[in-house]
Amino acid sequence: MTIRVRFAPSPTGLLHVGNARTALITWLFARRNGGHFLLRIDDTDTERSKPEYEEAIESSLVWMGMDWDEKTRQRARLERYDEVIGQLKQDGWLYACYETPEELSLKRKTQLSRGLPPIYDRSALELGDKQRARYEAEGRAPHWRFRLNHAPIEWQDMVRGPVKFQGDTMSDPVVIREDGRPLYHLCSVIDDADYGMTHVVRGEDHVSNTATHIQMFRAIGATPPEFAHLPLISDIEGGKLSKRLGSMSVRELRKEEGLEPMALVSLLARLGSSDPIEPFSAIEPLIEAFDFGKFSKGAPKFDFEELLRLNQKILHQTDYDTVRVRLANSGLPEVTEGFWYGVRPNLTRLADIKEWWEVATGPVEAPVDDTDYLSAAASLLPAEPWNEDTWKEWTDSIKASTGRKGKELFMPLRLAITGMSHGPELGTLLPLLGHEKVAGRLKANRAA
Repeated sequence: MTIRVRFAPSPTGLLHVGNARTALITWLFARRNGGHFLLRIDDTDTERSKPEYEEAIESSLVWMGMDWDEKTRQRARLERYDEVIGQLKQDGWLYACYETPEELSLKRKTQLSRGLPPIYDRSALELGDKQRARYEAEGRAPHWRFRLNHAPIEWQDMVRGPVKFQGDTMSDPVVIREDGRPLYHLCSVIDDADYGMTHVVRGEDHVSNTATHIQMFRAIGATPPEFAHLPLISDIEGGKLSKRLGSMSVRELRKEEGLEPMALVSLLARLGSSDPIEPFSAIEPLIEAFDFGKFSKGAPKFDFEELLRLNQKILHQTDYDTVRVRLANSGLPEVTEGFWYGVRPNLTRLADIKEWWEVATGPVEAPVDDTDYLSAAASLLPAEPWNEDTWKEWTDSIKASTGRKGKELFMPLRLAITGMSHGPELGTLLPLLGHEKVAGRLKANRAA
């Protein structure tokens, strides 16, 4: 059997961390098993679906290293949905309901006040033709529900293990709106059946949906796929994600945070599994090691600081040839191989190199009102060649000569050499600048 899976985003917004994790785990599962990965755009919400969101979702997937073997979109399959819906109505699986949202809300409140579960009472099944005609004469358009079989619903989940629902404790789900548009539930089931999906991977918030979907598969004469329901991501304290992380899109991580794609992939691929989270520069090892048996039912914790640490470690392993074109495209075509390897250990994001480059190439203007001290420091500059120990050797000799220490020793030097009170480590920067440039800055930045 060929593994066939899908990722089915709705183009009503950007691709966020939680959905990106689902997409990645689904993709890793497919690639690990030589399977087929379908990208399905769930765009039946015509008011909110936007082409720019679809493009952004695809761009984010590609940025993370994912591809797809096939693509489809639900809006192109409306005739097929109508065909299946007609058959389900004929077979008695769907029935028309005329309650308004207010009437349904009142029913739920009444049931709860009586200590009853707030499930639909199927009163629409008792309507006669005259009552239906009366409702329609009033201008009411029906919504349609799927009639669940009141029997146990069971499956073996690839993450959660055995799952069981009782059909008679669940509401018949609404599957068609009053305006005649089919909802996610039925469209998804029809697509999964038509495209031969063997496995469906999604968040645990869909577990109860899966129970109803299993009966829908059987109603249309299809075998349900296997399911894997992933726990939803929590924050570092185990609660719901903060507003910032909860709304964090892949595009934000890419463009605003300036992170490496493999940092995000390294984190999301292992989050919630027994495998250690490590920095990977390539996705192949993650494919080879993927196994649903490694994932637990506990909510994994998303730590943005851990993501930054992974990003840092990946950059520290990145060779010059890998970033040369990216540096040029970001306006730094003159960064040399030596400069890259010199500052690489001090980068958290690739964009951090701009600060180093600006300091290294100058000009620097930060007059220091300490002329005698800078003159003394300039006279103590060691002879070249310089290395990572030069800064310490130089400041040790200044300390011995002037008696200065701490901020009084270091801050005038930093201001004169870099023009900033903070920034790149001078132990790394000094060899990149060289004796002539450092001496020149010490002289030029003495206050008149």
